[in-house]
Amino acid sequence: MAYDEELAERIRDLLLGEPELGEQKMFGGLAFLLDGNMAVCASREGGILVRIDPADREHLLATTAAFPTVMGGRTMKGFLRVDADDLRADEQLAAWVGRGRTYARALPAKRRRPANGGFLAM
Repeated sequence: MAYDEELAERIRDLLLGEPELGEQKMFGGLAFLLDGNMAVCASREGGILVRIDPADREHLLATTAAFPTVMGGRTMKGFLRVDADDLRADEQLAAWVGRGRTYARALPAKRRRPANGGFLAM
């Protein structure tokens, strides 16, 4: 299954105007990167993958509809999954995109964006 293009467009709209915003096919979906760090990804499994502070993981699992991200049999502590059903309202998606944005912005920049629109390693 390919990622949900409508969901990707909603994410894109929420991140519109962010400096150093990039998009990259990743994890079988479409990832949105800020300064080279993934913030959120429209997942091929439906819904989103969102980058979070690992220190917030247990609290978010206990208080939201998010669930652990498992890749290759390994639980990814800095990512959570959220089903599309839990992202129908714009406010729901905006809250998760905001979490991903906040954490990605807290990380050191990985790449800078040259004038041609691609990415270069710093």
